[in-house]
Amino acid sequence: MRGNTGRVTTRRVRAAVSAAAAVCAVTAALPGAAAAEPAGAAGGAEAGVERISVAPDGSQGDGGSTAASITPDGRHVVFASAARNLTPDGAASGSAVFVRDRQAAQTKRMGAYTPLDPPAISGDGAYVGYSLQWFNDVRIRQYQVRTGGTASADCSAYSCNQPSLNADGRYTALALLIRKPSPANRQRVEVHDWNTGAKVTVASFEHTYPARPSISGDGRYVAYQDGGAKDVFVWDRTTGTSSGPVEGPSTAATLLQLSDDGSTVVYLSGTDTYVHDLRTGTSRPVPNVRGVAVDPTGRHLLYAPNDPGGPSLVLRDLETGTDQVVSDRPATAGTDAVSTGGREVVFQSAADDIVPGDTNGTSDVFVRRLF
Repeated sequence: MRGNTGRVTTRRVRAAVSAAAAVCAVTAALPGAAAAEPAGAAGGAEAGVERISVAPDGSQGDGGSTAASITPDGRHVVFASAARNLTPDGAASGSAVFVRDRQAAQTKRMGAYTPLDPPAISGDGAYVGYSLQWFNDVRIRQYQVRTGGTASADCSAYSCNQPSLNADGRYTALALLIRKPSPANRQRVEVHDWNTGAKVTVASFEHTYPARPSISGDGRYVAYQDGGAKDVFVWDRTTGTSSGPVEGPSTAATLLQLSDDGSTVVYLSGTDTYVHDLRTGTSRPVPNVRGVAVDPTGRHLLYAPNDPGGPSLVLRDLETGTDQVVSDRPATAGTDAVSTGGREVVFQSAADDIVPGDTNGTSDVFVRRLF
């Protein structure tokens, strides 16, 4: 269905998580704000900030924008927005999903449906998927960004949501809720192959707590959670089996994200964040912070400090233990918010002083380039 067989690539592990100190001071100053539009390809070569949710002429959006993710190379950003002036064709009522090509300085609308979850984007920026209401059920609609062509996940008489796309969009991990003929009380985590139409069951549960699947770039690994037992597992396509719980026998965990290279699982437990190295089977804590996202190599962790008096978003190099402030204004971010190597971070904020001329009084999507 995709027509992209052979495009799946396995990313090599660039850096392992070291035993650097878990807590460190913020060592890098906040980069200065840049103009609302990028100076060059993918945001320019200098550190600064770029507003993503803008109209074709560079003016600000006329509605709120949020739920953003960025591709590993930093070129494409997918987000949801209620703005109606981001594309020449306008937008339907309610929110819609958009993809911004930062190199071309162009934004495309991906259908007219309101997303029920944050939209997902393939690593190469070629495909977007998101869940939407379809009569009494929920479907996943996937779009080819270049052509606008669509395909929906075949959930039969069920509802499916929480999509996660691999690097070239061939594989989609999703949660499928079994609603018919009985009331919703069961769930499966599945992987759909858009080239062959094959569907593989990763795990089955007798509950509907969120499973939050996260797929690796090559489609081999899927991290997911048993929301009822509060355990995190990792499934391996080559063996067809799952390993875990990665957090051990006694720690309640919530999955955050699997790194794109499949080497690192980040999960939350209590007030701390944990980084689990799948090669060594060991977890290291990052105390008193709420993890938000990890970069594709698993080396850089985006987190929100639990201290309300500090910055809202900070990026930590887990190998060196150093931090860089992403935003010292109120801001939030989601999974897949960090590009490879921690170079860029996408986030959303209603603050009006991140870039000049922000007067729309609502949330915008921004990318901060750290170096």
